[in-house]
Order: sequence, then structure tokens, then C-alpha cells
Amino acid sequence: MKKMLLVLSFVLVAPAAAQDLGSAPPTQGSVETLEPDSGLTGSVSDTSDWQDLGIAIPGFATDRDVPTAASANGTAALGKELARVVYGDLRNNGLFKPAGPDGLPQPVFGQITAPNWPSWTNRSAEMLVHGYVKAGADGRLTVGCYLYDVQLKSELVRQGWVVPPSDWRRAAHKCADLVYSRLSGESPFFDSRIAYIAETGPKDNRTKRLAIMDSDGANHRFITTGRSTALTPRYSPDYRKLLYLSYVDGNPRIYVYNIGQGTQTLITQSKNPTFAPRWSPDGRWILYSMAVAGNTDIYRVSADGGPSIRLTNTPGIDVGGSYSPDGKKIVFESDRSGSQQIYVMDADGSNQKRVSFFGGRAATPEWSPRGDQIAFTHIAGNFRIAVMNPTGGGLRHLTDSWQDEAPTWAPNGRIVQFFRTEKNSGRASLWQVDLTGRNERRLPTPADASDPAWGPILP
Repeated sequence: MKKMLLVLSFVLVAPAAAQDLGSAPPTQGSVETLEPDSGLTGSVSDTSDWQDLGIAIPGFATDRDVPTAASANGTAALGKELARVVYGDLRNNGLFKPAGPDGLPQPVFGQITAPNWPSWTNRSAEMLVHGYVKAGADGRLTVGCYLYDVQLKSELVRQGWVVPPSDWRRAAHKCADLVYSRLSGESPFFDSRIAYIAETGPKDNRTKRLAIMDSDGANHRFITTGRSTALTPRYSPDYRKLLYLSYVDGNPRIYVYNIGQGTQTLITQSKNPTFAPRWSPDGRWILYSMAVAGNTDIYRVSADGGPSIRLTNTPGIDVGGSYSPDGKKIVFESDRSGSQQIYVMDADGSNQKRVSFFGGRAATPEWSPRGDQIAFTHIAGNFRIAVMNPTGGGLRHLTDSWQDEAPTWAPNGRIVQFFRTEKNSGRASLWQVDLTGRNERRLPTPADASDPAWGPILP
């Protein structure tokens, strides 16, 4: 039965002395999508099977080579970098076989809308990505992206964006998203960000800092200084805030970090340990777990503050709540049966039922953005990333390493990110795997990494 706890009735600003924050990251710029009347138009998606499709991605052209705030070497050099980002995005998802700009002919500006087909028909590429970059008088960049079918010699889709110089990589990610969506029929995911915990220091005395970066590991920023241990970050749906667990005052407590303001607030004033925070899909609610007198339950509190509502009330440990994308249900882990298992309940805490019955233990569940699957850590000898449907059927293992855990979904629900710990050394790193389980990729980070959280597509 749910109970109101008035002791948790405020959201408090953490005292200045308790702050563990570094300098705030720069404010994110806006990306303006060009309208059809500007000469760039869209196209409907194709649902054909494009497995192992060859894609040529030469350097983006420019109308005039001039230095910009994005590249002192000029827009021609920037065009190569844009193409390299698109190439990097498309090469690791198991669908395509892209060729990058460093081994391809460089088109001139006039060829972007009129490809030199003889240059491409003799290459092993069925598709061609052309792009351009132009420097505006106001300092902003206009980036165009075109996808062509080489065999048919026809345009499939085009789009353009106007971005501040600091966000040129976002334009490249949007180009990759355009190509990915048009050829796969799936939703995009490259123009997104990842929060995680950066780990340094000896195995028995790790420094754990909150960090954020783009989906490909670029634009890396440390949010906390490392004076206090940080864990389990989660982006808000609008990217304006980060939930995370911190030991800033010596006890595990949940804070909300405002990215634009560079400030943090304490979620509850309870002196009991609180952990495992999650946002609701609409950003209105925060789920968290709290330990009281040896018993841990899941609670819900408004993101604006107010009283907390206890959603579980059974002996044992209930943690890790994750909302379904429609916000109607919550998946969580509990040891009420004697070992870690996965349960599903309605968003108000009713109809709690166990869904994992396949042997071993099951932990850290997260609902897919598509709503069709739940990713989790399956512990049966080793730790493996697995998925199942929301009723517990269709179990599939995506990884088979010594210790893979804490899955988090790409915004399109087709890639799962997790962290892998090496045997003996304890070194941790971020990895991604697609739903086939055949395409694994390590994500570069400047330090050891754990607790990843993939945010939605950037607004």
C-alpha cells in the first residue's frame, strides 16, 4: 500500500560548502533546420533491408574556403571533419559499410547537387553522401546533407541546418541521423548525449566523477570535481538537468544538476540513504530508492518538490525503477523472493508482479524507448547484458563477457550501452552492442568509465 511521507516534502538547495561542482559546461546552441522553401526538402522513409550497404562519404564541399570559429584552417578542412564524423557514426551499427573521406575523391561545391556519377559507379558503394558547409556573415554555419542512390543516379533525401560554430558536430550527427533513418526505416540516435561516471585512481580508492559527452565520445566534460563519489547519472528528457547520486555530505543522496546554470539541488531532506534515481518520460516525476531501518523501497516525488509517495512496501530491497515510455508502468529489481529478480508494477505502485523466471539473478532493468523490451543484467556465473519482453518472455543474451552490467538504451531502442569490468584489473569501460548481439563497440573515454546513461535525441 502507498504511504505519504511528509518528511520528504522539500527540494533543498545544497549548501555551498557541500558543492562538488567544476565549471559549468558551455550553453548548448540552437540548431535551425532549413525549411523546404530554402531549397532543401525531405523524403519518406524506406523500410527495405539495407544490411551491409556500402556508403561513400567524401569530404563536404564549400562555396569559399574561409576560416571560421569552428576551424581556423577554413571551411574546406571543416568539410573533411564533418564527413569524418558522419563516417564514424555510420560504421559501427552493423547495417552499413561506409567509406570515409580520406580515401575518396573530393567533390567541388557544384557537384553536391549534381554528382559526378562516373567517379562513383566503379566503386563498391551503393549509396553516396554529399554535403556542404558555408560560413555566414553572422558567424553561423550552414550545413547541407544529401543522400543519393548510385545505381539509380537519384536523390533519396536532403536536409540542411544552421548552427553556431561550436555545434558543427551536431550538424554532422544530424546528417548521419538523416542517412540512418532513410536507409534503415528506424528512428535516429546519433544527435544525443551520454552521461557516465569517470573513474580514476587505485582499485581500492577510486575517484568517481560525473561526466557528459556526445554519443560518439566527443565534447567531453567533467561536471563534478571528484572530491565526493558520484554515481548513476540520468538525463532529464529536455537535457536541461542531470539526476545523480553523490556522497557530497558523506551520505548517499540524490541531486539534480542544472546544466545551464551550473548549480545543483538536493532532492530530499531525509537523512536516510537515497539512490537509484530515474526520471519519468515527461520529466514531471523522479523515482528513487530509500533505505529505512534496513528496508529499501521505491518512492516517487515531483520534480518540482513536494511530498514523496512510497510505491513498494515489502521486506527486502526494491531498487532501480524505470518507467515504460508511456509512463504507465515501472520495471524494478527486488530480492523479496530471496534473490535479485525483475518485477513490473503500475505507475502508482499497484499490480506488482515478478517477470523474471529463467534462473540466476536479474538486476538493473531499463525499459526500451520503443516499449517492446527490457534490458537488464543477467547474473548466472558471469554478468551478461540481456533483453526480454515486458512479460518476461523472449530472453536473449547480447553479450558474453566476464562482467557486463547497467544497460542503457539508445534513443531509438536499437543499441544498448553498458559498462564492462575487466577481470583481475578492475578497469571499467563503456561498450555498445546492437540487438543482434553481433556488433560490439568500445566507446572512447579519457578515463575508466561506468554507470552510463544515454539521453534522448537532443531538442
